Amino acid sequence: MSPAYFITGTDTDVGKTTVATGLLQAARLAGLSTAAGKPVASGCEPSAQGLRNADALALLAQSSLPLSYAEVNPFAFEPAIAPHLAAREAGVALTVQSLLMPMRHLLAKGADFTLIEGAGGWRVPLAGQDNLSDLAMALGLPVILVVGVRLGCINHALLTAEAIAQDGLQLAGWVANIIDPKTSRLEENLATLAERLPAPCLGRVPRLKPASAETVAEYLQLDLLD
Repeated sequence: MSPAYFITGTDTDVGKTTVATGLLQAARLAGLSTAAGKPVASGCEPSAQGLRNADALALLAQSSLPLSYAEVNPFAFEPAIAPHLAAREAGVALTVQSLLMPMRHLLAKGADFTLIEGAGGWRVPLAGQDNLSDLAMALGLPVILVVGVRLGCINHALLTAEAIAQDGLQLAGWVANIIDPKTSRLEENLATLAERLPAPCLGRVPRLKPASAETVAEYLQLDLLD
């Protein structure tokens, strides 16, 4: 198992943070120290301390190392829109280089298990021609893919896996997050994903209420990570 991974999804709102917090909790239960980063987040809420993002706060809560909010989420924007558009409206140049230093700083903390969570899917634009996937490439991290299981997810998952491979990164594992439990032929769809994705399935997370880090961790197997 690598000490650090980049976690991405097949789309936006597929449960990346839900799975990430579950993985971090599983690591803590295994006696590992943890840290997490969300380099850029839009849809943040104003607070007395500044803009705060619910996903970043959830990641911070599962980090056993003493981290500040800014170390977890260095770029926070209020509008719930694509990060590159939110950054442009705020007059911020959101480049790979601007994200690279704070994430290297986080990795240098030396946690036993660190997750860096992307935004949306794999090809999320930043400034110019930069993409968030370029950050994963610059960091050289193996990738964990969260597959939001619903109609159409096989195509999204396979295309994402192809893009990760084309970018020269390892797909270390994937998680089936059952967004739509009424998905037709659910078991057959999951079997197809298992046959075609070139990495182990780390777990199947059912639709949980509430989907806390503790409940999600019960469905995940960290020891299957490449």
